[in-house]
Amino acid sequence: MIDRSKFKALFLLNPEITYLNFGSFGGCPRPIFEDYGKWQLLLESEPVQYIAHNGVEYLRKSRAALGAFIGCDADDLVYVTNPTYAVNIVAKSLPLQPGDEILATDIEYGAMDRTWNYYCGKAGATYVRQPITLPVTSHDEIVAEFMKGVTPRTKAIFISEITSSTALILPVKEICAAAKALGILTIVDGAHVPGHIPLDLSNLEADVYTGACHKWMMTPKGCTFLYVKKEYQHLFDPLVVSWGYQSANPSHSQFLDYHQMQGTRDFSAFLTVPRALEFMKEHRWNEVALENRALARLLYPKFCNLLGTEPLCPVELPYLGQICSVPINTAQPEKLQRLLFEKYRIEIPVMRQESRIFIRYSVQAYNLEQDYDRLYDALTEIAANTDLINI
Repeated sequence: MIDRSKFKALFLLNPEITYLNFGSFGGCPRPIFEDYGKWQLLLESEPVQYIAHNGVEYLRKSRAALGAFIGCDADDLVYVTNPTYAVNIVAKSLPLQPGDEILATDIEYGAMDRTWNYYCGKAGATYVRQPITLPVTSHDEIVAEFMKGVTPRTKAIFISEITSSTALILPVKEICAAAKALGILTIVDGAHVPGHIPLDLSNLEADVYTGACHKWMMTPKGCTFLYVKKEYQHLFDPLVVSWGYQSANPSHSQFLDYHQMQGTRDFSAFLTVPRALEFMKEHRWNEVALENRALARLLYPKFCNLLGTEPLCPVELPYLGQICSVPINTAQPEKLQRLLFEKYRIEIPVMRQESRIFIRYSVQAYNLEQDYDRLYDALTEIAANTDLINI
């Protein structure tokens, strides 16, 4: 068993808040945050050397460490601030024509839906949101249901490996294989994946993949990677045109030149990835994650029973990781979320997905079982004394 009290002391989160929302923005342990400060001090001590001369090498070393962790060549990675930025790079440059379709599920992250709707609208293409029946019963069912949305007009598939609102782990490997057999480009939103569940891009075979390091890998905020297979890198223009375009000193990779160096910006968060990986190794993070996933699954039926709702999936691996979304009957999710925070000091999202509402809890190394008892008691009290929850 892991010593959760020990881990609680390592994180910088406000101890007065019961923080059950690691899935949204993560939390940075003190040793990683101190590494971040080291890089920022180096930037301020000699900004020209840091940005203009040494930055490329600093970034190369960080990408090499990340590439080894997620199973890809370091030169097939660039750092960006968040997954939405990464998908904007892809969606803006994808050569869409009128009548083309981008196939996604109907449980994708809202910012991604907006991104694809925007760029598809400009091109005269269609963003197709294939319904996924909830609760799911098997991964085979998900693959079959999703692939029914493929048509001769499908230009690319866009899908989350772990969805934001439902927290379901989707069978992305199988979907990538099915798409590959049809010659369809695959674009995967893995925002919640790195450091959460195993990721091996050499085995997954997604054509494009983005994952956040500032969630479950625990780096400072604004640290995300975009991976693109070499054969597709030429497709994607920089979102911001800067010194890498028509570079006076081009590198071996146009992909890196276009997307890596963009003038004055603090990329210190990107450079903390090696320290984050060291932290995970020092603390045997594979074992930590396994215990977190076990606790998350143990709690799930308890909250479904309290709220009188059905689980979204079989309560087992490989459907659930360290975040779980419980359906909740409330007409005022935003008001409920604020009440939980302001009165009960519990940080947890209450999320809309079309007509469905979910309350989503995260389990990280610092979370104690008492944290979830506090949530249980708060929901019980709110249901008994307000009209915010219908049980």
